[in-house]
Amino acid sequence: MRRIGVGEDGSPISILFGSAGQVGIGRGLTEFRAGRPLVIVASTGPLLAMPVEGMDARRLTAFTELCASERLRLVLSARRACAIGQDVAQPISIDLPSGVDWKDIQSLVEDVDVINHLGWMPAGDGEKAGIKLTKLAQLLPAVLVADVAAERMHGLSLLAVEVEASAVAGFQNAVAQSLSIASEAFVPLEAGGRARFVVFRDSLGDSSTAVIVGSPDLSRPVPVRIHSACVTGDVFGSRRCDCGDQLHLALARLQEVGGGIVLYLAQEGRGLGLANKMRAYTLQDAGLDTVDANTTLGFDDDERDYGIASHMLRILGCTKVLLLTNNPAKLDGLAQTGIAIAGRMPLEAAVNAHNHRYMAAKAERAGHQLEHLPRVRPVSSSGLS
Repeated sequence: MRRIGVGEDGSPISILFGSAGQVGIGRGLTEFRAGRPLVIVASTGPLLAMPVEGMDARRLTAFTELCASERLRLVLSARRACAIGQDVAQPISIDLPSGVDWKDIQSLVEDVDVINHLGWMPAGDGEKAGIKLTKLAQLLPAVLVADVAAERMHGLSLLAVEVEASAVAGFQNAVAQSLSIASEAFVPLEAGGRARFVVFRDSLGDSSTAVIVGSPDLSRPVPVRIHSACVTGDVFGSRRCDCGDQLHLALARLQEVGGGIVLYLAQEGRGLGLANKMRAYTLQDAGLDTVDANTTLGFDDDERDYGIASHMLRILGCTKVLLLTNNPAKLDGLAQTGIAIAGRMPLEAAVNAHNHRYMAAKAERAGHQLEHLPRVRPVSSSGLS
């Protein structure tokens, strides 16, 4: 529902309301990705919210003016709050001083060493929804917010998307349930044989792909690889991770056993997105391991959701799997969706001086089962051994 109002200068303005539920969240993600503010409606009242990623002095000034006399707050994820010295398990809301510089805000959001003396309190439902939206949009998990009186809503000189905080929590499941097959075709593979590529599309228009190798017997546990897209490893052959090697090993293994399925999902960087993955790489070059790099940026070590994988398998008629993975968390995550796990097949990718530290951190801190991991002297951040 679109309402037409009049701005302070007398010009007509357009405010989009009534975009409740999942439709509103989808529109909200588009606004956040474009760096635009939106309205989050929570039990405590409406909030104006804007992602911090990409913010500069101009955008901060515009947002401050939009919020009129309301005090700005910075909302951080629990992980980021811990990184700046707050021992909490939930997101926090930090009161920002009047006239705060945008570089100080960026420091609170991204810097490794931060001393914070500003007052804070536990984030409310609307503020938590803002953090969740940034993660769904694969942005840094930090958002600027300010309270806004309901009577001011009609005077906002922007195209406002209204998001219900209560609907955000179940959004990923709703998107997974919306999956349907968009198209499919057979593709010959370099590894031999040909595979059936089945492309799925969800209610946001995003795509995921199932690669069906051979002729798997769906009456028995099907060998399945859930593979998160990795443009650096899968496409460009990066030696910094083992992703591309695992993908090729999985395809070869499925050929050997007579068939299986690779689910190729848009979950770059364990669900962080490519931009945040590059930020994590920069922190790793400065000395952090892969786990600490993710949490310093405010993310959990693994932000992936397995609802989409589960729904893809069900559409394909596969409810029992033999999972090709070194990560026990994948077994648990998929099992929680109701898919029966018959067992695990390891993927022993090659270890080199560039990825040894990364793989060691996965084994020691994230529980990956990498029994083949040898003691290899890693290269320094400069690339020299």
